[in-house]
Amino acid sequence: MTVRNDKRTIFGWAMYDWANSAYITIFGAVIGAFFTGSIMTADTYWGLSGEALFSILIGLGSIVLLLAMPILGAIADFADAKRRFLRNFAFLGAFFTLIIPFIPEGWVPLFLLTLIVSQFGFVAANVFYDGFLTDISTDDTIDKISSKGFALGYLGGGLYLLGAFVLIFLSSDQPGAVLTETLAARIAIFGSGIWWVVFSLFSLSRLPEDPDGASERRSLTTYASIGFERTISTMKKLGKFPQLLLFVVAFIIYNSGTGTVIAVSGPYAEDTLNLDLQTIALAFLIVQFVAFFGALMFGALAKVIGPKAAVMVSLVVWTGIAVGAYFIPEGSSAGFLALASVVGFVLGGVQALSRSLYGTMIPEEASAEFFGFYSVFSKLSGIGPLVFGAVSAATGSGRTAILSVAAFFVVGLILLAMVDVDKARASRAHWKFEGSEAEVV
Repeated sequence: MTVRNDKRTIFGWAMYDWANSAYITIFGAVIGAFFTGSIMTADTYWGLSGEALFSILIGLGSIVLLLAMPILGAIADFADAKRRFLRNFAFLGAFFTLIIPFIPEGWVPLFLLTLIVSQFGFVAANVFYDGFLTDISTDDTIDKISSKGFALGYLGGGLYLLGAFVLIFLSSDQPGAVLTETLAARIAIFGSGIWWVVFSLFSLSRLPEDPDGASERRSLTTYASIGFERTISTMKKLGKFPQLLLFVVAFIIYNSGTGTVIAVSGPYAEDTLNLDLQTIALAFLIVQFVAFFGALMFGALAKVIGPKAAVMVSLVVWTGIAVGAYFIPEGSSAGFLALASVVGFVLGGVQALSRSLYGTMIPEEASAEFFGFYSVFSKLSGIGPLVFGAVSAATGSGRTAILSVAAFFVVGLILLAMVDVDKARASRAHWKFEGSEAEVV
């Protein structure tokens, strides 16, 4: 069953972005520091510092997700079970998030394992969430609906992050303090799991039920076989659709740039600009709230000039952000916060429109599978931070490294300009699906 352009269904779908955004904002702003400052009771563990260990965890988790996401998408399409998989993975991620605050100090392996499972649940659920987009929209509304999801996500994540930081700022490590910084962090993490569960239930109540056939149970081996066979077959056939492939390559490159800016903004502000934690925290909040309006404004812009042109406009701005970061004077809080507002404005736009533009170029019958590939492409954004680190190590300058990120936006912009969106959309008619098999006709 599909419900296209139904306001109640669209709002319910978008509210899942609101639901899970509390977790991912807390993941970036609190969980890493909580691990290195509270769970790590020694300078090193397994011979690694807390920062190195946390980075390795994220890298290994990305590899697992890289392999699993297309398979999960193919399974969801074949079984017509997007809603069931969305529910199960969302609750899996939220449950393990609720465990994290109760892990005692020094229990490093348990913390890392719990965090990996929560991240897996988060990303896996998003595959099925994204897969609903083509079910509830049409080509003329998909940009607006996608932007609404991102907008509510940024708003929800920002509101929760605001409350969490107020709690942390009110905490104290002075003798006799009731609310210590560690306790405040534990409460913030636990609350993000509760938020995820409660609003997921609301979202699920408004999403269309899976078809009756989705209740059929198959063995894990059967699901894996279907997933691998269909995914490998689809990968081979993608070579016959050059416009879709060109978009994918462009997306990988410019998404590496956006991912790098977000990933390194905190360390860059602290190490190169010598800014304090409160300024950096305020910058995160600015990005969250401005991104809400940015996603909506770019959705409106896309209706006027088209989604491809709107993304290209955002990439020009992103290039300016990388160059501007290079010139921010040391200790300039005002300059850093101003740049954060620009980041928030274009971040929501480029993410929402890239997702919706991709959605108009893929076959509807395999939407979850192809959005599984989309999640894979997103994971490849780890290339950017590696380049940033290599340039920083080679030159000894964070400024030179941040300037190098501009190359991702310039190259991505050039490749995106070469994509013929009309041809890519027309190519959907050449896909034929029978059960788990896909053919090019």
